[in-house]
Amino acid sequence: MTADHATTTDNLVTLGALMAEAVGALRDAGIENARMDARILLSDAAEVDGSRIAAWPEDVVANDRAAKFRDMIARRLKREPVSRILGQRDFWRHSFKLSPETLDPRPDSETLVELALDWLEDRDVPTVIDFGTGTGCLLLCIVGDLQNARGLGVDISAGAVACARENADRLDLGDQVEFRVSDWDSAITDEERQEGFDLVVSNPPYITRADMEMLSPEVSEYDPRLALTDEGDGLSAYRILSQVAFSLVKPAGFVIFEIGQGQEEDVARLLVEAGFVGVEYREDLGGIVRCVAAKKTRCSVGRCVI
Repeated sequence: MTADHATTTDNLVTLGALMAEAVGALRDAGIENARMDARILLSDAAEVDGSRIAAWPEDVVANDRAAKFRDMIARRLKREPVSRILGQRDFWRHSFKLSPETLDPRPDSETLVELALDWLEDRDVPTVIDFGTGTGCLLLCIVGDLQNARGLGVDISAGAVACARENADRLDLGDQVEFRVSDWDSAITDEERQEGFDLVVSNPPYITRADMEMLSPEVSEYDPRLALTDEGDGLSAYRILSQVAFSLVKPAGFVIFEIGQGQEEDVARLLVEAGFVGVEYREDLGGIVRCVAAKKTRCSVGRCVI
């Protein structure tokens, strides 16, 4: 896009002209929600409220801010997601910084947060461990909504762990959570294993290698592949995590996994084989089963209570 494609006044361009320029370019490129994307990016670049763009389209935008906006649109035309361009994503009640090593959190994942809060609300000092924590969004939203909760997030990526720590500090939760680089449970201490956790959660790489070909460029080209797929049938992480979770969950504790569409029966079977009981499913807003959860029995001599 160039300035001569938009209406200018004394070499300055207006909000309305920039919007028209961007929306036209995005639509020509076949990008859905072109107007919404343009409005969000222009609001950030011009540092104005989104409602002002429609109410006062004649407002002039400084040259440096217009240049910033055009650069943003150029990135969007390459199918970079709006959240990546802004460097952050709103999730639950918070805004999370993103990095190239983290997934871009999706609204569907809030289903896991809701279920976790339902199950932990009656616990005095709940403890949570999150495998493949990424931005830390799941762990931080759970811990942030529960008084006295404590959490541990692990990820194989040092960059993801650094991002999660920054998000924890931004939310003033640094004293309640810890993040470590770990290949699954390799960094869990003997003391932590002995004490156990009330809840194990994870949104692991569950997309099959075949399904990777069907993803939009916004996902396949900008989310880290390691966090998306196991390069196989999409169940490799669950095979490991089901066993790991059972070894770490306290008696009468829980496990919740986010899953891909159609994986609920396979993941439920793996949890039962690991020793869990009381399998439950939770659907997202689209009616797709998004989470599989289960409980660990509380056993005494000769008797188990579910």
